[in-house]
Amino acid sequence: MIDNFQGKTAVLTGAGSGFGLECARIGAQLGMNLVLVDVQGDALASAEAEMRAAGANVLARRVDVSDAAQMEALAADVMATFGAPNFVFNNAGVGSAGLIWENSVKDWEWVLGVNVWGVVHGVRLFTPMMLAAAKADPAWRGHIVNTASMAGLLTPPNMGIYNVSKHAVVALTETLYQDLRLVTDQIGASVLCPYFVATGISQSHRNKPAAMADEKPTKSQLIGQAMTDKAVSSGRVTAAEVAQAVFNALRQDQFYIYSHPKALGNARSRFDAIVAGTNPPDPFAERPEIGQQLRQALRAG
Repeated sequence: MIDNFQGKTAVLTGAGSGFGLECARIGAQLGMNLVLVDVQGDALASAEAEMRAAGANVLARRVDVSDAAQMEALAADVMATFGAPNFVFNNAGVGSAGLIWENSVKDWEWVLGVNVWGVVHGVRLFTPMMLAAAKADPAWRGHIVNTASMAGLLTPPNMGIYNVSKHAVVALTETLYQDLRLVTDQIGASVLCPYFVATGISQSHRNKPAAMADEKPTKSQLIGQAMTDKAVSSGRVTAAEVAQAVFNALRQDQFYIYSHPKALGNARSRFDAIVAGTNPPDPFAERPEIGQQLRQALRAG
């Protein structure tokens, strides 16, 4: 639980847009030191300029969060500049669609690299710093928030790699919470599970590695991309509202953070089936027209 943010330090990955940028804005308003991390140079530069103009102390680094060496260098820079961070937001993520057998090895490596390994690196590098700070000062408080998705609680079709990556983040973060509770009362953990919110993640292909430039999207990937674009663009919950929910969770030591609590009905039906041992339920039970549209598109031609 963190109740006073003035002078505290936040490390924010994916800080150039979406939830990362909105959390940076809140952090600047609250007087935090900000470590802004993004792989997209122009977005990072814009975020850095905005936060400096708002009066924040800023350390900005262009980092591929999937790269262990780059993340290790970042952690060393953070420690040297601000000391142990109080708030670590392992938020960088990329989206992916398509039938699960149609995804290439490079697809898997890219999505799992950013969405899973990025969180792994953030946890393995910053948690020991935070534990040391907590041990040295009984009043010190810290919190780690990892961005998953409602796709980390559900298994919607035609987006298998993304589901796998986000289920991994949920499991990692739940375990992190339990592990921290074994050793300290001064550091908390939360998992963010947003649904369809306009953040730019649906345009993740803009940051694909150069090695993937020659790969042509499959039919199912194109269909999935189009449906995701439509769902995200029509979302009514804003990234700023989700960022405020993140800071509320820091203050209240709240583990699960949702953007669309009503979507949990689908999670309940999934877990009911798991407990009952029945086959997975229809993921489109509440919106059958979407399921029919997807089937028709995939079976056409």
